Amino acid sequence: MLKDGSDSRAALWRTAAGQRGYFTAAQAVDAGYSYQAQRYHAQRGNWLVIDRALYRFREFSDLPDEGDEQLVRWSLWSKGRAVVSHTTALSAHDLGTANPARIHLTVPRGFRQKSDAVILHRAELTQPDIEDRMGYRVTAPPRAIAECAAAGEDQDILDAAVSEALERGTTSRRRLLHAAQLLGPRAELGVERALAASS
Repeated sequence: MLKDGSDSRAALWRTAAGQRGYFTAAQAVDAGYSYQAQRYHAQRGNWLVIDRALYRFREFSDLPDEGDEQLVRWSLWSKGRAVVSHTTALSAHDLGTANPARIHLTVPRGFRQKSDAVILHRAELTQPDIEDRMGYRVTAPPRAIAECAAAGEDQDILDAAVSEALERGTTSRRRLLHAAQLLGPRAELGVERALAASS
């Protein structure tokens, strides 16, 4: 049975509302919009074209920017398989001074997509490593800090992130050490130094 336009818009709006107004072409099809209808809405300016097969309702672009809208975009680009990680996760958690020039995403080993705008890390994350946000997922603070240590990020970035995470009660020394142990000696060394600096 064909949906009428208002049913399709309401269905797509419900999906997009949980993703900061973003939606994929596939989600639009599921809501009842043919590819021809999608082209029409994009050409008329009803939908903003963000990337190939990725749109945003124009109304959402007028809302105040919360700073992490682009992370929703990259989650949709990855078809929900990517998790925001490393220094981008620290930034999302507002921990320390990390300000990465490119988006860091952790993806499953078989992930094939590529973009110059992102740095992909391959790992199989478990649920305790991940926090759900509106429209995307991000590594939890202990994992994000340990990832940065394992990647050899500047010690000042680690020190600031660990100090703020402990001060806010976001994590504990024990959880940080455990997360670092899972990622190896380099991660352990960086986290141990940061913990010593925060004592």
